[in-house]
Amino acid sequence: MKSELTYIDLFAGAGGLSEGFVKAGYTPIAHVEMDEAACFTLKTRIAYHYLKSKKSNAYTSYLKGEITRAELYAKVPAELMDSVINLPIGTETNAEIHKRIKNQIKGRAVDLIIGGPPCQAYSLVGRARSADGMKSDSRNHLYLEYAGYLKKYNPKMFVFENVLGLLSADNGGYIIKMKAEFSRIGYEVKEFVVNANDFGVLQNRRRVLLIGYKKHLNIQIPKILLGNKVFYKVKSLLEDLPVLKDGSGKDKDGRYAKPINEYLKNTSIRNGIEVLTQHISRPHTEQDKEIYRIAVQKLSAGGRLNYTTLPERLKTHKNQTCFFDRFKVVDADSAFSQTVVAHIAKDGHYYIHPDIKQNRSISVREAARLQSFPDDFYFEGVKENANRTAAFKQIGNAVPPLMAQSIAIRLKGMI
Repeated sequence: MKSELTYIDLFAGAGGLSEGFVKAGYTPIAHVEMDEAACFTLKTRIAYHYLKSKKSNAYTSYLKGEITRAELYAKVPAELMDSVINLPIGTETNAEIHKRIKNQIKGRAVDLIIGGPPCQAYSLVGRARSADGMKSDSRNHLYLEYAGYLKKYNPKMFVFENVLGLLSADNGGYIIKMKAEFSRIGYEVKEFVVNANDFGVLQNRRRVLLIGYKKHLNIQIPKILLGNKVFYKVKSLLEDLPVLKDGSGKDKDGRYAKPINEYLKNTSIRNGIEVLTQHISRPHTEQDKEIYRIAVQKLSAGGRLNYTTLPERLKTHKNQTCFFDRFKVVDADSAFSQTVVAHIAKDGHYYIHPDIKQNRSISVREAARLQSFPDDFYFEGVKENANRTAAFKQIGNAVPPLMAQSIAIRLKGMI
């Protein structure tokens, strides 16, 4: 895990952004994240990278269920595991976070800070559901905390990721304030709107990236975010996985149904460890499954299900004036899926599997693949056995690693 460029990941989540930077050759100094389950996921991924560097088979043993999580962690130096800091960022906790980061730095410079605050305060959906449009939400001002960390650690560059709604929040006021604050502490900022499907990710996922660099460095960022677009279909992510019924699947020690295909090989989503994990699906009511069948049939006929056209006996939502597509199939024949969001943790109606015979929403592993996470990436719960809901939440909130890696590679040449 030695490399010439270091970073701190703030609001790290499950580590999708960090995974891309590690794959590009960077070294993490610390990950700061308030969600406990996500912190276990970060620790498990640190164990993966460390044990891989030592040519140990222990991580594969963990995916097979042969050793416990505690036994896995015991094989990794404690200081590496301590680099995951399970605290919220804010005035009450910053001193403790800085103390722990100091223990990890060991005289090294911090080359980058990466990460973005929780997006709910900026998202269009979040503002629509809030009485005051999220104006009173304290998360609106977490960018000031982010700026404080930039000022303290003085990295050469930073990567700030957030939802597209950031551009319109407060009629564009927040993005203006952010840029002004980052400029005040010495950073030039370039703003990009990116789509994950321009980076080899088979998902329509538009996001805002602020790339900042110290003004005196005079770094040029022309076309920094031109992606590596690929031309595959979503079925490439699904076709090698075992058939599942709703409420079934294996959390660990699973097997693939078919050999690796070109897309999975080229993106390293399936990358050598022939143990399938977390291909597990949630159970559904008979009513939901009837709606799923109708939705798949509509797609097969070239259309999409409009909720208002369902038989009255199948309608349970009072609001029929919006969210007509609340039941949506993942189109296997499309070049990309709909955006994977954290709501997938609540139900799978917006992510119906295209195979009518399976008649279910997508599994944890299928959602992870849509986000371009490699199959050996294991999403933890707070307790040892993975929690399906916690895994879906982490996946929906993540930055696609494939996109992150592409960006990290481009930045590396500039730094």
